[in-house]
Amino acid sequence: MVLAEIKQHILGEWASIAPEIRPSSLKNEDGTIKPFYLKRNFKYLPNDKFELEIINSADSYGKTPLSKIWLKGNIVWQGEHPIAVNAQKVKFIADEGYEVTPLIQPFADLLNKIAVNGYNTWEVGKTQNILKKAFVPFGLAEGQIFAEYDLIYPLENLLFWGARNVDGRGFDTEENRPGNLQIPLIRK
Repeated sequence: MVLAEIKQHILGEWASIAPEIRPSSLKNEDGTIKPFYLKRNFKYLPNDKFELEIINSADSYGKTPLSKIWLKGNIVWQGEHPIAVNAQKVKFIADEGYEVTPLIQPFADLLNKIAVNGYNTWEVGKTQNILKKAFVPFGLAEGQIFAEYDLIYPLENLLFWGARNVDGRGFDTEENRPGNLQIPLIRK
């Protein structure tokens, strides 16, 4: 497929098959990497726009949701990725929206300790905009636009992105761009 065909093919909504596991940058007391669990809902829209909703959970079955994260922005297509035929390097830029909603009281309590400047009191079910604001839990500085160097690989009714680095590093630089595929999304 040429890039225009890939873009046409992925238009629409995609979702996680089941809860997914990711390594985080946090460590357990014994020094092992702390996992986190999530489900994704992704929309690829015309004109290289996207929306992404992530539900983070405390458990591997997604029975205890911690937070909802919603991002909106632009995709910059950056050329072919060598992982597979039709894989493309992309940069997701959340420059139009970035919101966080605590879904459980302990997470709201944590945010009320570490994410207070520029925010109202964090409450379960109440969404706050973090776009261009300092947000310690995600390592965001004031004025920073969240962006990730990732990859997209469509295969029939599956949409793969890059697998997280096993040491928890983010995709914040070209050097950290993933070189493997993670669990795919399925078309909704």
